[in-house]
Amino acid sequence: MDNPESYELVFQASAVEDDAVIVRRTPREGAGGYPIYEDETGIVRAEISEKGEVRMMASGGHQVLGSPLVRAVGEH
Repeated sequence: MDNPESYELVFQASAVEDDAVIVRRTPREGAGGYPIYEDETGIVRAEISEKGEVRMMASGGHQVLGSPLVRAVGEH
């Protein structure tokens, strides 16, 4: 499986500017068998398939997980 090393996750918001976060591949895999990616703080964590399907993962209590747009870093 050839997954990119990093992705940009874009969380869209209607009332404010979109929030973009870069996540990098970790050595771990999620329940679906795909790599887990996280941002430098470890707060934003997602399992991302080679097709770009995203499953956000809670990293702490009281998180409300949105569904971001995903783009491999370097793609435009």
